[in-house]
Amino acid sequence: MKQSVHYFLLLLIAVSFSQCKQAEKEAPSASVETEFQWVADTVADLRILRYQVPGWDKLTLQQKKLVYYLNQAGLAGRDIIYDQNYRHNLAIRKALETIIDTYTGDTTTPEWQNLLAYAKRVWFSNGIHHHYGNDKFLPGFSKDYFSGLLSAAGGTLSEEAMTAMFDPEVDLKKVSSDASGDLVLQSATNFYAPDITQAEVEAFYSSRIPKGEKNPISHGLNSRITRNEKGQLQEELYKADGLYGPAITEMIKWLTLAAGVAENEPQKKALELLIQYYQSGDLKTWDDYNIAWAQATEGDIDYINGFVEVYNDPLGYRGSFENIVQIKDFEASDRMKVLSENAQWFEDNSTILPEHKKSNVVGITYNVVNVAGESGDAAPATPVGVNLPNANWIREQYGSKSVSLGNITEAYEQASGAAILEEFAHDEEEIARAKEYGALGDKLSTALHEVIGHASGQLNTGVGTPKETLKSYSSTLEEARADIVALYFMMDPKMVEIGLMPSLEVGKAEYDGFISNGLMKQLRRIEPGKDVEEAHMRNRQLIAAWVYEKGKPENVIERVTRDGKTYFNITDYDKLRVLFGELLREIQRIKSEGDYFDGKALVETYGVKVDQALHQEVLNRVKPFNIPPYAGFIQPEFVPELDANGEIIEIKVTYPDDFVRQMLEFGKKYSFLK
Repeated sequence: MKQSVHYFLLLLIAVSFSQCKQAEKEAPSASVETEFQWVADTVADLRILRYQVPGWDKLTLQQKKLVYYLNQAGLAGRDIIYDQNYRHNLAIRKALETIIDTYTGDTTTPEWQNLLAYAKRVWFSNGIHHHYGNDKFLPGFSKDYFSGLLSAAGGTLSEEAMTAMFDPEVDLKKVSSDASGDLVLQSATNFYAPDITQAEVEAFYSSRIPKGEKNPISHGLNSRITRNEKGQLQEELYKADGLYGPAITEMIKWLTLAAGVAENEPQKKALELLIQYYQSGDLKTWDDYNIAWAQATEGDIDYINGFVEVYNDPLGYRGSFENIVQIKDFEASDRMKVLSENAQWFEDNSTILPEHKKSNVVGITYNVVNVAGESGDAAPATPVGVNLPNANWIREQYGSKSVSLGNITEAYEQASGAAILEEFAHDEEEIARAKEYGALGDKLSTALHEVIGHASGQLNTGVGTPKETLKSYSSTLEEARADIVALYFMMDPKMVEIGLMPSLEVGKAEYDGFISNGLMKQLRRIEPGKDVEEAHMRNRQLIAAWVYEKGKPENVIERVTRDGKTYFNITDYDKLRVLFGELLREIQRIKSEGDYFDGKALVETYGVKVDQALHQEVLNRVKPFNIPPYAGFIQPEFVPELDANGEIIEIKVTYPDDFVRQMLEFGKKYSFLK
């Protein structure tokens, strides 16, 4: 293609992303204000944002019903993520809701304001541990104050749960990544009974997972490990007549309604298999569902529902409940489908070793979507891109779906300013490049990460699944591999040739932002003295620190000190790309061979430890901006209009702006677990 055509396609993508998809400028509903307020609230290190659902009024009534039913199914499972995150979360949340819903006293006192702030943090994190950092956050009010309010409101809370709230030494970390100790005992997550050890769990699954199984089920994905009356470990399955039964039964009700208004037979078949899975708890049915879901690629509406991601399990077996309902943006998706169409080219031209490459990359579908509703582990904090199913063998044999959440990305962009960028950019050239190309770079990087990165590479014959071989380092290494795939190809002329960017300046902007974030900016999310714990943050630091160190002999990335401030300046983008390619080859080798020791060394050496002086500098530099580093969303609400016979004749979407009100209403309407 000619350069003018490339640039024209870029403009089309940008228009789509900032119009209906990633930026959705078209009015999605008559209920939207002329000047939409993207930021609704802030508390602690959190911003609470809003997003719109563009194109809602263009859907048919049947499609609106499908979205509504799928969203209700997700909200019906909302209690589950609280209980999965920690055994006392539900009781604590309900105690807080009882107090806040009935309180008529002075709302201006410091203790009341601190209680309200604590409640917002619990709602945001689906529990009393930070949603990203995993540390327990403590109340800014006294135990006596809380007990008095709870008693006056007619509520109760066990002494054990009360201790969990106020004692800083009890269950202080939701998910531990400290491999020097017992990962299960160190983690407060409720996937395991409190006295169960890591060694017991590993022995339990070692005796149950066949070696070299060709198409292994996702062992442990939908269960909690407890002890039976003989003290032996057993799985309690999440299913209609099992653990979380009342919530799952309610989910089945709404999923059944959704199947009745499915857009096509493949979509209906997938929903029916999901219902069967929730009824039986059979992981073979879960695999059948994922195959059907991955192959149901037609229609405007799609969803993610189930016990999916394993990041909250320190051993990587158990899935957290999540739900995302999405509406396809056809214009943006059509322009971006060139990525999935060229998936084999990217695989063939990757730097990974030939024996680790897939000879036939199949079934990747990629869409830009607008989120209509999220719940469980996807809300209030949400991803911006998703690639599923997670089972390697399903992806290899049947393909996968990748999505970028366009209206979520747009909301983040609308709610953010340039202050942090300008503070950490090395010079005006970097700032100008980021302002012109940074947004496009972020979108393309996310797309490459999800579509190409997670679909790339293969395991050696006979090597177990990554969670078996790489254990607690599996998630970090998988995210690192996907990120490096994106980084490597962001500076490939192929991206210009296929019309996704006007020039490699887009790739340079992405390199600038990634290095700055991986080495500095993301440190504002960590408390002083702490290591990097979360898998995605470890991944970013690992990559940035590795290429910085390996590039020192040629000064590929120079560390600059100016006016007492530190900057990282890329001096040679082409050599940096070579380094990304070398690291990609090594991480894929580690994954393909199941090399636990080299994987551990890579993560622990580059991804965990923090330069404390640099960390404090970052905290000092961002403090004046008062911009919380984390963000999540108030959810749109869908209001059915009924005729005289109780039939739905229309569904309107509204955009609440009161986080507390929505959380209280959700607590009443969608509370199915005790």
